[in-house]
Amino acid sequence: MSATRVAHWLWGASAAARVARVPLIPLAGAYWALMKLRAARARADAVRLPLPTIAVGNLSVGGTGKTPLAAWIASYCAAHGRTPGILLRGYGGDEPLVHRRLVPQAVVVANPDRVAGAVAARAQGAQVLVLDDAYQLLGVGRDLNIAVVSAESATASPWPLPAGPWREGRDALDRADLIVVTRKSASADAASALAEGLVRGRSGGPGGPPICTVRLVVSHLEGMRSGTRQELGVLAGRRVVAAAGIADPESFAQQLGTAGASVQLVAYQDHHAYRQADLERLVRAATGGDYVVVTEKDAVKLRRQWPGSAAEPLVAVLAVHWERNGRALEQAVDAVLASARRP
Repeated sequence: MSATRVAHWLWGASAAARVARVPLIPLAGAYWALMKLRAARARADAVRLPLPTIAVGNLSVGGTGKTPLAAWIASYCAAHGRTPGILLRGYGGDEPLVHRRLVPQAVVVANPDRVAGAVAARAQGAQVLVLDDAYQLLGVGRDLNIAVVSAESATASPWPLPAGPWREGRDALDRADLIVVTRKSASADAASALAEGLVRGRSGGPGGPPICTVRLVVSHLEGMRSGTRQELGVLAGRRVVAAAGIADPESFAQQLGTAGASVQLVAYQDHHAYRQADLERLVRAATGGDYVVVTEKDAVKLRRQWPGSAAEPLVAVLAVHWERNGRALEQAVDAVLASARRP
């Protein structure tokens, strides 16, 4: 069992999980106090970047959909005549490749030093910056600060790391200019209830930042090498091996299951580096007549290793479907673009 799946169990709602995480609560309390102290100090010394900046991040560990949302924002900037620079740490090596495929018009710079990354992006022609996974990057200023909260996390342990998935408590949403509630396998009602709860629970009350909800849905499938498009319905009634080295593999499997597939999930650690044994396992599944379906994040690593003699996996392509208040995000991004230099 991967560490990701162990963590998801530990942070779950079962009675056994609640008992198992009790010894971790003192560490969680210490972590929470440290994060609050860090937040108080870092914001006072925030450095402005050389271009208008949009930051996207989350309160929990991975799996909220911040990367698809950051890519959507970068695509929106490109469609409105500005060259986006996407800045990220580059942890695991797969995220820069994913962004380059999702937003080919963007300048993608992976550098833990976001100031140096911003300078490099501007030198390559970027006119506006989109910072992926930057909500806790408090030493860097931003013109628009977007917090992402997943509906799937609503039932998770309320404790911060390591007793729960939270990097910060919900009071950290007071720093947000806009909040986006995402859902993958959760229901629309669950996402709406979470959004309403965030409105009621904020220290600023109903007058706080706009809250949007979005569904991240598998819109179609593409051949990993050929790029041939196939509709999701091709999986109906078929056996599917879903390979996922992401933070929330269970939601990926559930998304494929909605197409009527019988899904066997092969879950790996987030940012998993595929070894020969992993590759051979998936090739055997493909040769045996099953569909092998992978995420875009996994495809960027498997594509260069996959043998040409084996049937190619299908890549699940995510689409961003706004369900509530999407126009508020567009207007917020428009305000940032208004200050960005035109080509």
